[in-house]
Amino acid sequence: MSQVARFLVWSLLCLPGVLTAQGKGPQVFLASGPDVGSDAPDFTLPWASSDTTGLDADAYGLWRDRGKVVVLAFYPRDFTRTDSLQLSTFRDQYQDLFGPDVVVLGVSTDLPDTHRRFAAKLGLTFRLLSDRDQTVAAKYGSKDSGGINRRTIYVIGKDGQVRWRELRFRANDPKAYEALRRAVRAATRG
Repeated sequence: MSQVARFLVWSLLCLPGVLTAQGKGPQVFLASGPDVGSDAPDFTLPWASSDTTGLDADAYGLWRDRGKVVVLAFYPRDFTRTDSLQLSTFRDQYQDLFGPDVVVLGVSTDLPDTHRRFAAKLGLTFRLLSDRDQTVAAKYGSKDSGGINRRTIYVIGKDGQVRWRELRFRANDPKAYEALRRAVRAATRG
């Protein structure tokens, strides 16, 4: 490949990043994480629910829910409008979206005490996990360079494999919840 052709290819690859840095283009990011069909990376994290904080010996381990379908929802921060909308939708449509045998977990960088207050305010019936240093978010392609998680969702099958993932979950879009519902249904049947 000639130097001119290489320069043109390089320019086209770098242009979105330059435009974004100048505030003139679409936000472009590269996300990775376990692909559909691969094993979900195991982890252990502190957690909280609306009435309990589980730390140290009570930390949540993904391995404990092998044999169940797990929905792992990474989100940026507690007490924000969009995160409140997303997790309230999970609460309000829990039976339709997930059903009784599915484990739902929210993951952000907030502390367990903040999670407990947030879960109590929203009346959440599922656990919120605290990934302070974004170690787990990095494994799942959900780590943002700004120190918060990107809004991503994984559906993990009973066998511990990723059955579905959405690396840009749109909490304001009803179609996103419908796609999630279909993915959970497929994972519970399979």
